[in-house]
Amino acid sequence: MKIAFYAPMKPPDHAVPSGDRTMARLLVGALEHAGHEVELACRLRSRDPQGDPARQARLRDLGGRLAQGYLRRCRRSGWRPDLWFTYHLYYKAPDWVGPAVARALDIPYVAAEASVAHKRANGPWDASYRAVLAALEQAAAILPLNPKNAACLPHPDKHRALPPFLEIPGEPSDEERLAIDLARHGGPPALIAVGMMRDGAKLASYRLLSEALARLTPRQWTLDIVGYGPAEPEVRAAFAPFAERVRWHGVLSPDELLRRLRASDLFVWPAVEEAYGMAILEAMAAGLPVVAGDEGGVSALVADGETGLLANPRDSEDFAACVAQLLDDPELRTRYGRAARAKAKREHSLAAASTTLDAIVREAAAP
Repeated sequence: MKIAFYAPMKPPDHAVPSGDRTMARLLVGALEHAGHEVELACRLRSRDPQGDPARQARLRDLGGRLAQGYLRRCRRSGWRPDLWFTYHLYYKAPDWVGPAVARALDIPYVAAEASVAHKRANGPWDASYRAVLAALEQAAAILPLNPKNAACLPHPDKHRALPPFLEIPGEPSDEERLAIDLARHGGPPALIAVGMMRDGAKLASYRLLSEALARLTPRQWTLDIVGYGPAEPEVRAAFAPFAERVRWHGVLSPDELLRRLRASDLFVWPAVEEAYGMAILEAMAAGLPVVAGDEGGVSALVADGETGLLANPRDSEDFAACVAQLLDDPELRTRYGRAARAKAKREHSLAAASTTLDAIVREAAAP
């Protein structure tokens, strides 16, 4: 099947890494793994962060022109998609392109990771909000990767379950295991946090993490921070009181990040306003136990008391207590880490997602 793919938040070939870009690439990979031919149909970033009706009108008009341009390219090239697949649309980043193309070509429209915020009706994002509703009305299938989003989505008869997923790494080599064991020998437990450094929820997560760890300074631990962004000065300031325990890594390649995760003892992330957390899933796949805030769809990844601990949302005291429990119990960390990797392999692998996606798009494309 030929599939036109679009991610209005951030295209999968964007230069700046993020969980959103990672998930877009994984969806393309899973569809290709199932044998489908996938084309990146559009790179328009439709996000309006400020709620500017004039900007939304311009984006709507631009989306219409891009849709017509795509249809002309299809006619010239002879490449005609059998299905349009859009990833991540919501009131700040609707799909102004896909529904028009799908109608013109009379092909099914599929939306993954959509959300609807009814409080945006008649407000500054009203046009974008209504565009999302119209797209979901047209959709042949709706895939809520974050299960907590499903409750706010219309047309439950169209919902198809697709858990977040990634390509599960293989086991470390004997040489890597030896290097990890030597690095850990005699040292304090190594915590690790991974996240972009930008204003809003990410900065709030870093600040909450620093508040929690400030309560644990009598204990022995170190913290590796992987990430970068415009809010890096504010993040560094938050950890300044115990800067001697913190190592900063900036951006790491996927292989470097995997090695860093495997060399750590515990993944920590407060997950403020987190949809589900690709970094959390990457940590689980690497065999790390997780302490995370119980927000969004995080509980669909972290099984509390089995693969890690879920702290009360935005509660630095409870988060600190969860971290302390695992700092004090290395056997529990080991057990949770093994269970985390097993859960990632069982429920969140690219192979499993490929099978699920294949069934969904074939059902959507059926007469």
